[in-house]
Amino acid sequence: MCSDSLITLRLGCPECGTELSGHFDTCRYCRLDAGDSELLEVFLRSRGNIRDVQAHLAVSYPTARARLGELLDRLGLSDPLPEAAAVTASQPGAPAVGAPAAGAPTEQVLDDLAAGRIGVAQAEALLTGRTPPPS
Repeated sequence: MCSDSLITLRLGCPECGTELSGHFDTCRYCRLDAGDSELLEVFLRSRGNIRDVQAHLAVSYPTARARLGELLDRLGLSDPLPEAAAVTASQPGAPAVGAPAAGAPTEQVLDDLAAGRIGVAQAEALLTGRTPPPS
């Protein structure tokens, strides 16, 4: 192989045989290797607690933080969200109680995702700065 990224050209249903051909981009999470997927799963299951990630990986706290930082870099999420853009619950038009505001800090979004208060699509939208889908 030439080391260029692969693309999906055909999707098919093994049950009914329906096929779609075209150029389909994969999501950033679909491109993670097994190690990165495991790290992300451990982080989410531990509700963002880096000490739990550290214990699961049997590494030092700085090593766990570094691995999470590298994962954020690979996902293109290394730049923190601007705090000034967050909407506070006391402002008119603020989101429902328990729902993160657009531009919410990454830790809050991941906490809400892990607790089931928001879905994956809404979390991705909040982390990437896109408009979140309706709840």
